[in-house]
Amino acid sequence: MNMIANKNCKTLSGVVTSNKSDKTVTVLVERRIKHALYGKYITLSKKYHAHDESNQYGIGDMVLIEESRPISKTKSWKVLRLLKEDSSNN
Repeated sequence: MNMIANKNCKTLSGVVTSNKSDKTVTVLVERRIKHALYGKYITLSKKYHAHDESNQYGIGDMVLIEESRPISKTKSWKVLRLLKEDSSNN
């Protein structure tokens, strides 16, 4: 087996904001940093397109995404697993 067991891939966690595209979810990742000069904590956010093979994640779900090879022009992340399901999507 030539498969590497311990991959050093970047992982991020965020909230699914859109699942309208086929096999794609948009994940909003927020991070808090301290401003270099003023010392105030600010929230930075970025949206990532992630591959969702089975279209199983809904809006509001907290998911873990992993960096992967480029799948399309804007998509180079895969959804690894569900961290927390949105309770309002019943």
